[in-house]
Order: sequence, then structure tokens, then C-alpha cells
Amino acid sequence: MSQPDTDQPASELIDARITELGDWRGETLARLRTLIHEADPEVVEEWKWRGVPVWSHDGIICTGETYKQVVKMTFARGASLEDPSGLFNAGLEGNTRRAIDLRAGDQIDAGALKALIRAAVALNQSKKKGRPE
Repeated sequence: MSQPDTDQPASELIDARITELGDWRGETLARLRTLIHEADPEVVEEWKWRGVPVWSHDGIICTGETYKQVVKMTFARGASLEDPSGLFNAGLEGNTRRAIDLRAGDQIDAGALKALIRAAVALNQSKKKGRPE
């Protein structure tokens, strides 16, 4: 994938990535992005690590990485989140992060994902409040 001009706003870079993919991965990334914004209208889009879409609110919520066989949604503090619907299916052995790997044809439980995103934001906000200013 080409490396877009990093002076562009992150939202434009993410739009370009979705368009560039042009397949189920782009559609999946676009759907995840929509659900993230629905769950947290105040989310901030960022572009980090040479081309990874990142969504933040008082700290990183998650990333949206795209690979040949999978779209990986990695939650920065996923190990600290309750996951009653069992969405996390990757990175389960880690002490900090957890991920959701989506493959072609996988369906997304929108309600469960939005709840997970809101929980991640709440965790970030609780951590921020605990820090001295």
C-alpha cells in the first residue's frame, strides 16, 4: 500500500485506505469505523505507525489494521475490559491488549461492539481522572 501524505487529516487518510483496499477489508473497516463513531461521537481519528487507523478518546481506544486475510481491531486496554459477548478472539494471552479478528464474511455484533467501545472510553476516562494534572 502506498504511504499517503501524512499532512492530510487522519479522516482523509482512513477514507483513502478504505477506498484503496476496495474489497471486503475496506467494507469491514468502514463498518467498524461507523460503529465506533456511533458508540462515541466524540472519538478522535488518528493515523499512526506508518499507516494504522487509530481511534482515541482520552487515550487510544482501538486500532484498525488490515491484513490479507483479516481486519484486526486491537483494543489498547482490552485485557481490562469485560467482554460478555466474547468478541475478543485474538491476543487473548496478552496482559494489556485484546483484538477482534474479522475475516471475509464475518458478521459484526453491532450492539456488543458499541458496548465494548463505550467501556474502553470509560476506562480511558477513569485512568485520566486518576492522573495528577
